[in-house]
Amino acid sequence: MERPLSHLAHLEVTSPDVEASARFYEEKFGMRITERADGNVYLRCWGDYYRYSLVVVPGDVASLARMAWRTNSAEALEAIAARIEKNGVQGTWNEGGVGYGRAYEFTGPFGHHMRLFYEVDRFEADTEFASIYPDRPEKRSSHAAAPRFLDHVTVAASDVRAFADWHNKAMGFRVMAFTELEEAPITVFSVLTTNEKSHDLGVVMDTSDTAGRVNHIAFWVDTTEDLLRTADVMMENGTPMEYGPSIHGIGEQNFLYFREPSGLRVELNSGGYRNYVPDWAAKTWTPAEGSNNFYRNGAMPHSLTESFPPADGFTATEEGASDEMKAELLNPYAKQGRG
Repeated sequence: MERPLSHLAHLEVTSPDVEASARFYEEKFGMRITERADGNVYLRCWGDYYRYSLVVVPGDVASLARMAWRTNSAEALEAIAARIEKNGVQGTWNEGGVGYGRAYEFTGPFGHHMRLFYEVDRFEADTEFASIYPDRPEKRSSHAAAPRFLDHVTVAASDVRAFADWHNKAMGFRVMAFTELEEAPITVFSVLTTNEKSHDLGVVMDTSDTAGRVNHIAFWVDTTEDLLRTADVMMENGTPMEYGPSIHGIGEQNFLYFREPSGLRVELNSGGYRNYVPDWAAKTWTPAEGSNNFYRNGAMPHSLTESFPPADGFTATEEGASDEMKAELLNPYAKQGRG
């Protein structure tokens, strides 16, 4: 089975103040709270087809608790579990949870917790939220900044090429592109996908000793005008933009980044191309070629090197590595005792 996974179904993120984070996603970003259970808050984008897109759960600091992927069939769920175990990772089965059925859960080789399932509850809107259009799970949000879909997650790992290789072999992700430093053949970023998008999973290089970190979570709006309006509305209401709006070179999505109250970075995307090539060979970009900034004229702020939870060491970005990280990577013997 070549493509066992269908798409990213939901994300679970931790926050030291669940209610503050939930209010942000609801009041400033335009998502909707659909349920609460065991201290967790479940929110949805108006265009997602399942009961929720994001779960905010209690935690000491901002982090990614889990990413959840839906398989293409019940048979694919069984097959991918066997494939994962064949590639050296042992998971566990359970009977499901809020909004999903029987699931296989595991921790990947770089410390990221994942959930796979096929059976899922389709969202059915109450009369108040029902759309006049049959294909929409609920009517379009009246909030000016509301995202339509959950889009992707970008995590951090100690070896970008090894991360991409394992997720390709064990889970069937297509590897779409890499970013490599101009100064040396060191890979600092990659994008992978389960479908025709440029990515629904990204990975940046991390030199910390903490496994399972995340750089950002991302959502989708239909048009560039929607994205620009979101930046406008959020800034008018007290949320600064960390970076953007601009356009990525890899994937060619319009983007902007901002933070929610826990400190976790959130990205918003629109546009981008679709790639249906079954035997696509991943290209290798350099930052100077515009891997992150299509126009090659923007400098990503140093704050984007922060991943979560906080840890010592350096994290790359979609644009490349900071000068401090380059010094660490290119001359590891500069510190006394290393050579």
